[in-house]
Amino acid sequence: MIDANGLSGMKVMVIDDSNTIRRSAEIFLVQAGCRVVLAEDGFDALAKIADHEPDVIFVDVMMPRLDGYQTCALIKRNPRFKGTPVIMLSSKDGLFDRARGRMVGSDQYLTKPFTKEGLLSAVAAHAGAGQPAAH
Repeated sequence: MIDANGLSGMKVMVIDDSNTIRRSAEIFLVQAGCRVVLAEDGFDALAKIADHEPDVIFVDVMMPRLDGYQTCALIKRNPRFKGTPVIMLSSKDGLFDRARGRMVGSDQYLTKPFTKEGLLSAVAAHAGAGQPAAH
């Protein structure tokens, strides 16, 4: 069982064109004490990332306009968010998809449909990773 206290206050962004996926991820994360920012696609997400500065970002691979790989690459190309963990969400669990995710800088790959435990352990694995070092 995941220690929900370790996730309390973490800001998590979920980028997915499916309202169902966004809502279920939001419910799981809010129950664990996370603050959640939702985005419908890559363009929506890029506009919100600078404002909200999430600690962890989940991004769906298959989205209209800007897919998950392009979105991840753009996030990682920004020096300000280079260290922010990006977790790819996909219904495909192929080796090629995982490799392509790594090539654009993703930190983890989570297969849909995800479980509450899978989602929270992914957040927990990256807790504090996107935080700038204290000076």
